[in-house]
Amino acid sequence: MTSSPLSPSPEPGPHPEATPAPEVPVNQEPDQPMDENPTRPVRPTHPVHLLHTAAALRELPRGTGARAVVMTMGALHEGHATLIRAARRRVGPRGQVVVTVFVNPLQFGAGEDLDRYPRTLDADTELAAAAGADVVFAPSADEVYPGGEPQIRVAAGPMGTLLEGASRPGHFDGVLTVVAKLLHLTAPDIAFYGQKDAQQLAVITRMAADLNFPVEIVGVPTVREEDGLALSSRNRYLSHPERRTALALSAALFAARDRLAAEEALRARAASTGHAAQDRAAALAALGEDRAAADAHAVAYAAAGPPHGPSVARAAAQAVLADAARLEPPLALDYLALVDPSDFTEIPDTYEGEAILAVAARVGTTRLIDNIRLVFRAGGSGPTTATHQGGTLTDAATSEMASSDAAPSATTPSDAPASGSPTTPTTPPPTPQGPLGATR
Repeated sequence: MTSSPLSPSPEPGPHPEATPAPEVPVNQEPDQPMDENPTRPVRPTHPVHLLHTAAALRELPRGTGARAVVMTMGALHEGHATLIRAARRRVGPRGQVVVTVFVNPLQFGAGEDLDRYPRTLDADTELAAAAGADVVFAPSADEVYPGGEPQIRVAAGPMGTLLEGASRPGHFDGVLTVVAKLLHLTAPDIAFYGQKDAQQLAVITRMAADLNFPVEIVGVPTVREEDGLALSSRNRYLSHPERRTALALSAALFAARDRLAAEEALRARAASTGHAAQDRAAALAALGEDRAAADAHAVAYAAAGPPHGPSVARAAAQAVLADAARLEPPLALDYLALVDPSDFTEIPDTYEGEAILAVAARVGTTRLIDNIRLVFRAGGSGPTTATHQGGTLTDAATSEMASSDAAPSATTPSDAPASGSPTTPTTPPPTPQGPLGATR
């Protein structure tokens, strides 16, 4: 990757190794049950610890439960709070939640926004505490990379050269290097990451498996704003017109999801009517029932051919993005990819199983990413669990703490389990109308 200067150190308090924040209490009494409402503040009993050195973190008692870590680059928002709440409920009142705040210079390329990246440690500490963190670990660049940029780094391998890796060469090497170091420094039992950064989650999970890190990797569903835009620290850079254009990213993903559901419903109807659909279409056309005849023709077409799920999903998303390219300001597409989640290679039209539809684009000077999970010929979309030797990826939506981690309006509907089969229609629940005509 192209090297970047090391980021400036966070501003330490009067005691840089262990600075308590007495007005930001966290945690519950040990005998109190965990709150099932993830949006309700955690009952306070002691202040969050703001630490700046690994030595101070090592000296801090771990408690009697598991330690969970949530790694961030700061500028925390509700998406980060969802991760912290998920970690808090997973480890329980006897466990410990550590939130790291470190702007990692290794994952920024030439011309990227390292210096521009917001640094709001005081506000981050308050948000982390309110969400249930016990510790905020905010090391300096010298603490993480003593002596300057490391000569030895973790390579992301082939998966790290695709999509985000192709657009940002060396990015995932920088991500994995700092994640490996922070896993060593924080020594967690469980680590939580957002599914919005799907490729990042995949390479971290693979690293934990391949290098035998004794940690469980948990993916938490994407948190969205009311208009469907995935929460990101970079959303603050968008002007009002740019934000309207940026809504095309989520709109494209939802259009693909809805078009796939419609095709599955057609195929289910076709399976129940068989060859009679074509005869019915002809009869309706003869009677002048054009709309009913068109519907019957669609069913007959679905009965006659193979599934077209991947191509249909791609086309639906591409149509929304093409419209957005003509907006003012325009959306400049970086990539739209429908990939196998195990290696992030593009899937063929004959693919069966779970896939990730990922998109990246620029609006003005701001680059945004988003993704959604789709399942082809497998009864609809929903979370899965994949276990690997050394590291385990667990979808938080299927774990004991996850079903209510985010407010119902905040997570993408595709992250919710759906039922059905190739012979049973899979119809999504009614959803409000979103940007560019797509539901959200």
